[in-house]
Amino acid sequence: MKGCVTMPYCPSGRYYTVEPGDTLWLISQKINRPVDDIIRVNPGIDPNRLMVGQVICLPSIIPYGKTTECPTGIYWEVAPGDTLYKIAKTVGTTVDKILALNPYIDPNNLVVGQVICLPSPG
Repeated sequence: MKGCVTMPYCPSGRYYTVEPGDTLWLISQKINRPVDDIIRVNPGIDPNRLMVGQVICLPSIIPYGKTTECPTGIYWEVAPGDTLYKIAKTVGTTVDKILALNPYIDPNNLVVGQVICLPSPG
């Protein structure tokens, strides 16, 4: 079909069309998110071979202290000393399950006051 563009799967529903001169670093600066976040939501992307007109997925917009996408409706506010392992152990889940619900977080850099989504119990 002429004019039909295949969109990559994008959980955030936010897309970006690569413009002349764009690099992942420049795009990350435009959206104020780390390059690693862009790579994480675009598995298989070659950061050195972006093509003008290429459509990529952008990470979710996550306001500080809030999460916009939590299908379980169960949240945890990060406190001083919290780690994903400690949180997972406290609520009876795994770090992998927490990360699956929170692909935008840096597991090595949790921020006090940050709100993360937790899996349903059981």
